[in-house]
Order: sequence, then C-alpha cells, then structure tokens
Amino acid sequence: MKRKFWNWIKNDAGGEEERTLVLNGEISDETWYGDEVTPALFAKELNAGSGNITVWINSPGGDVFAAAQIYNMLMEYKGDVTVKVDALAASAASVIAMAGTTVLMSPLAMMMIHNPITVAIGDSKEMQKAGEMLNEVKEGIMNAYEIKTGMDRKRISHLMDAESWFNAKKAVELGFADGILHEGESTDEPEDMALEGMMFSRTAVTNSLLTKLIPKKPEAKVPIEQLEKRLQLLSH
Repeated sequence: MKRKFWNWIKNDAGGEEERTLVLNGEISDETWYGDEVTPALFAKELNAGSGNITVWINSPGGDVFAAAQIYNMLMEYKGDVTVKVDALAASAASVIAMAGTTVLMSPLAMMMIHNPITVAIGDSKEMQKAGEMLNEVKEGIMNAYEIKTGMDRKRISHLMDAESWFNAKKAVELGFADGILHEGESTDEPEDMALEGMMFSRTAVTNSLLTKLIPKKPEAKVPIEQLEKRLQLLSH
C-alpha cells in the first residue's frame, strides 16, 4: 500500500465520540487514479466511527484525484466536519479544505490555489488532449471553490491563473475560510488601524520584478545576457 498521509485520533468528549483526522504532508505521493486499495482504506477508517470530526491540514497539495475523493467522502459524512488549517493548505489540499462545514485557519496559516498541472508525452494531438483534460480538471476544482465561497467563477479562474496565496484574513474575506483560530473578541480598534487581509499573486509579483528590471529611460539598454542572468537569480 502507498504511504499513509493521514492519521486518526480519537477524543472522548463527554460521552460523545469525536475524532480528529490529521492530513500532514503530500496528499498521496502516487496517484489514486485506478487505485482500489488506498481510497477504500481511507473510506473504511472515516466511516469506522460516528460523531463530528475535526480535520487538521498541513499540506502542500498532491494528487488531485485523491483530493477529489477525500473531498467527496467528507462532504457525504453524516456528522459535522470542522477543518483547521495548521500551517498550509495549498493546491489539492485547499480542495479538501472546502469540504469543511466550518473552515478555520491559524493566524499564521496560508492557503494557495492555482491551475492544475500534469506531465504529458506525445505529439501535438496528445498535448492538445492533455490541455483539454487540465481544463476539465480546473472546472471541477472551481466547482468546489464556488460552492464554498459563492464567488463568481470568472474571478475564481483568474485567482487560479495567478497562483494566489491567501493569509488567514484574506481567506476569510474571500470566503475560502469561515474564521481564524485563537482569534479573541473584537476590540474597538479604529478602522484605519485594522489589519487588512493580503493576497500574494505570482503573476503580479513577476510583473513587478520585470518592471524593475526594464530601464526607465528608453535610451538606456541592458544586455539580454544580463537580463537573463537576473531572471535566473530571481527564479531560485
């Protein structure tokens, strides 16, 4: 069997069974596509108990098919599912997070969404098929984001295109999360002193860096080799 990336912890909550599911690390180091053993084991362990469950997530993402199946299993689960993002819910892990009845993020946590990627080998027709497949996978992922956030699909698509990173406040603001862990009661803080949620966009940052690399004066020229060298340094 493939490496288990999940772990169940049972808690005694005043006579009612509550369980904690910990998703730590890559969501399956190999694809669940065509795998009958690993998804069945996860489903068996999920349904081995009853009552509400808490899902702690700290993952950079992984196999989209595994994420889709886990998302569906959690959505179909009878009890409430509280998702708590410990440090990171990126890529496929962010899809799983959308299954939470309530999604809470650590004040230090980040969430990242982006377009699905794959590796394909073949002629132009095979490459076209791979592109069409990725487009359909993206549409499926957008379904989960749309259900949770209520956001317009076009805006979700743009956020995925840009590979967007959200801190806890921004995730709540956009609807990807419902609240922030350990957040105390609100204080009477002036509006101009309140912290705003921030979003990181790889596209925006790249464009900003390129702007700084290009000389402001038309007559000033930078050798192409120097530009390439700078870009190489920025990519590491």
